[in-house]
Amino acid sequence: MLKDWIKAQSPSEEELASRLEKARGDLSSRQTLLKEKKLPVLVLMEGWGSAGKGSVLGKVIKNLDPRFFKVAVMSVPTEEEKREPFLYRHFAKIPEEGKFVFFDGGWMDEVTSQYVAGDLSEDEYRQRLVSIRRFERTLTDNGYLVMKFFFQISEKDQRKRLERLRKDKNTRWRVSDSDLWQNEHYKQCLKVFDQYLFDTNQSVAPWYIIDSTDKKWAELQMTEFLVQGIDTALANEKMNVPIPQNTFELKPMPKLADIPLDHILTEEEYKKELDKLQKKLRSLHNEIYRKKIPVIIAYEGWDAAGKGGNIKRIAAALDPRGYEVQPIASPEPHEKARHFLWRFWTRLPKDGHIAIFDRTWYGRVMVERLEGFCRENDWKRAYNEINEFEKELKDWGAVIVKFWVQIDKDTQLARFTERQNTPEKQWKITDEDWRNREKWDLYEDAVNEMMEKTSTSFAPWHVLESNDKKYARIKALKIVIEEIEKGLGR
Repeated sequence: MLKDWIKAQSPSEEELASRLEKARGDLSSRQTLLKEKKLPVLVLMEGWGSAGKGSVLGKVIKNLDPRFFKVAVMSVPTEEEKREPFLYRHFAKIPEEGKFVFFDGGWMDEVTSQYVAGDLSEDEYRQRLVSIRRFERTLTDNGYLVMKFFFQISEKDQRKRLERLRKDKNTRWRVSDSDLWQNEHYKQCLKVFDQYLFDTNQSVAPWYIIDSTDKKWAELQMTEFLVQGIDTALANEKMNVPIPQNTFELKPMPKLADIPLDHILTEEEYKKELDKLQKKLRSLHNEIYRKKIPVIIAYEGWDAAGKGGNIKRIAAALDPRGYEVQPIASPEPHEKARHFLWRFWTRLPKDGHIAIFDRTWYGRVMVERLEGFCRENDWKRAYNEINEFEKELKDWGAVIVKFWVQIDKDTQLARFTERQNTPEKQWKITDEDWRNREKWDLYEDAVNEMMEKTSTSFAPWHVLESNDKKYARIKALKIVIEEIEKGLGR
C-alpha cells in the first residue's frame, strides 16, 4: 500500500485554513451525535518515528469534549503485560459507547517491531495478523467504529526531523534508539509496514494513509477522515452484520436429554477419591506456576445444579495466591457499554495462574438471547466470536476447561424447595430462579445449540452429571487434572 500510495495534492494556505476551520467544527458537532447514538470510536494512530502523530493528536483532540475521550499511549509491553494474552492490553482499553479512545501506537507497532527485531518467527507473526484481523472485525461487528491512520514521511524527511530533535536538549528525549534504527533501516521497515497494511486492510476497518510532511495538512486529513467515518457509521448503525461461518473443528456433543444422570458415589468412595485427586491437583498447580501455564476453568449449568460446591472442591486443592474465582453477575453499566467480551478479557489470569469463572461469556447465547437483552443478530454472531476468543486463549498457551453442570427438572425442583424451606439457604433462591425454571425447555434448546456450535477441538465442553453432587465433583477434578496434564505435554 505504501509503495503504491499516491499523495493527495495539498491545498493552498487559504483553502487549508478554511477547510481546517470547518473540519474542526464538524468533528466537534459529530461528538454530540455519537454520544446520543452511543457510537464507540476507536482511533489507531501508527506511522514512522517522528512523523508527527503526537502533535496532530494534540490538535485533533482540542475540538473534543475531554470528558468523552481518552488517549492510550501504547509503549513497549511491560513484563507484567507480557504475562497476558497478546491482545489483552489493547482490548482492555477499548472505549465505552458514545466515547473516543485514541491509541498513540498500538498493535501494529508492537508486532512489526517484534518481527523486524527477530523476536517473532514468521509463523508467529502470521498468527498475530490473524488475531488482529479478528480483533478489529469483532469490534466493528459489535457496533464500534475503528479508524486506522498511518502517518507517512520519506526517509529524508524523517532523518531531518530526528536530527533537529536531537540538536535541542529539550526535545532530545523524544528520539528513541528505535527511531534511529528505523531510519537507518528505512527500506527494510518500509517493506514490513507496506505488507502489514496490505494484510490488515479490511473493508470494515480500512487504513487511511496520512501525508504528514506538513502538520496542518496532516491534521486536516485526519479530521476530515474522522468526520466521514462517523457519518458513515451513523448512517449504517441499524444494519445487520453478516453471520460468519465457523472455521474451527467441532466435537460432537450429546443432547442434554440423552445424558444419563444415574451415576452415584458412596460417601466412602467420594472421600477417598476427593483426597487423592486434590493432592494431585495441588501438585500440578505448583508445576503450572513454575512453567507459566495459565488455566481457565469455566462453569455453566442449571440453577441449583451444584456449581458452587463443585468450584469449592477444586479451589480447596489450590494455593490461594495462584487462583481467583470470578463470579459473573449481570453486567455493570460500564461493562454493558462495551463489547460483551470486554469484562472477561479483563478478568483473565496471568500465566501460571488459574481463573475459575462461575458463569461466563456464554450468557450471550443463553440468558441474553432468551431474555431479549441483545438482538438476534448479536447472539447468532456470538458463537463464532466466542470460538475466536477461546482460540486466542489457546494460542496464548492456556488450558481451557468448560463444564456444563447437568441435572434433571425434578432434582432442581427438590433443591429449590429445600432452599426455600431452609432459613440459612434462602439467600440462594430468588424469584428469578423460579421464572427461569418456567423457561426450562427454551433454555435446554439454547444450551444444546451452544454446545453444538462451541465445543471445539481446543476447548470442548464437558458435561458433569450432577444429580449426585459427589459424582460431579470427582468427575470435575479428574477432568481438570487430565487437561492440565495435557497442557504440560504429558
